[in-house]
Amino acid sequence: MFIIQLRYLKPLSEVDRLVGEHRVFLERHYASGHFLMSGRKEPRTGGVILAQAGSLAELEAIVQQDPFYREQIAEYELIEFLPSMTAASLAQFKV
Repeated sequence: MFIIQLRYLKPLSEVDRLVGEHRVFLERHYASGHFLMSGRKEPRTGGVILAQAGSLAELEAIVQQDPFYREQIAEYELIEFLPSMTAASLAQFKV
């Protein structure tokens, strides 16, 4: 399991220009099962994605497909963690 933290590097006008393309990227990886939850930070300085992948290398390859990455709109921090406790509705993600 991974947390992907995005931090915007450019003004929101640049972010907004690519939001539609970024959402297509997100939808593709929701459909593949890699992304479980996502949303923007408040205040709007970036975003967070909860993801699952076979390895860090696999997730890095996915992130590189994001238009925010391609256009250097955001920087990414990939954090791997092993969930040992969850709410009952998320028990399938426990390690």
